[in-house]
Amino acid sequence: MTETIGCPCGKVILEISGPPIIATECHCTSCRTAGERLSHLPGTLQVRGPNDGTPYVLYRKDRVRFVQGADLLREFRLTPKSPTRRVVASCCNTPLFTEFQNGHWLSIYGRLWPAGSMPPMDIRTQTGDLPQGTVLDDSIPSGTRQTLGFYGRLLGAWVAMGFKVPKIDIKGEIAA
Repeated sequence: MTETIGCPCGKVILEISGPPIIATECHCTSCRTAGERLSHLPGTLQVRGPNDGTPYVLYRKDRVRFVQGADLLREFRLTPKSPTRRVVASCCNTPLFTEFQNGHWLSIYGRLWPAGSMPPMDIRTQTGDLPQGTVLDDSIPSGTRQTLGFYGRLLGAWVAMGFKVPKIDIKGEIAA
């Protein structure tokens, strides 16, 4: 199974192959803060869902290929020393994915899939970071942090990759 997704203006296209590691909705403070800051870029795609979570589909890095527009990728970090970077298509300010330092996977923003075609959510993570009083529906399991199953899937993917951590070279930054 191979599919292509990309930014709304069509200048950046990613090809993803094989099944995802997991589909998740993250509620950590970092993702909520980054989503808020990125939402102020002109013309951007809103990455947060109605409950302020960020839907992601996690793929092994070796299963993601930049078909077009890799030169348009820019990184955004919450602080200069943040180990996590969000990567944005500079052509239309569309957030594409989140990458963890030394990670073997990409957390691709769920909003890149056309309506109704994103893989179904497996779990919500980091719900312990939500503001007190936030109520989530029970449509998918929720963990106050990541669960053992979440880490198990990440580890299984890394083993299948031969413990490799492919590097993605991004030239330039974007301020948000």
